[in-house]
Amino acid sequence: MRILQPAEWSRPRGFSHGVEFSGPGRWIVLAGQTGGDEKGDYAPDMATQVSTALRRITKLLAEAGAGPEHIVRLTWYLTSRNEYESAGAGIASAWKETLGRNFPPSTLLYIDGLVDARAKVEIEVTAFVPAA
Repeated sequence: MRILQPAEWSRPRGFSHGVEFSGPGRWIVLAGQTGGDEKGDYAPDMATQVSTALRRITKLLAEAGAGPEHIVRLTWYLTSRNEYESAGAGIASAWKETLGRNFPPSTLLYIDGLVDARAKVEIEVTAFVPAA
């Protein structure tokens, strides 16, 4: 996978503008993962919900024999700009713990709400695992 970064553009923080990959491999597409735990309970804060969603994502990727390094696209749905911005340090820590230094192309959208009213975040993932 090659990160697309025009020389004259400033480097984005926490994501990539685009990636290029070629050759045979497997696509993995995950449904949006929320911050609800295995029992369906939600922490009250955004950072913990993001952490839970990212852990769910890495677990699903592992089920497919993949890891965070295979993620080629993230789409985030967030219910509060203020909560997201306030949770920055906690989200950065959760990212480092689960996705490491992988910064795939990402889109963040602020929306009125999610299907489960307790959910503050939902993250969709597309990944690509090159053939060995």
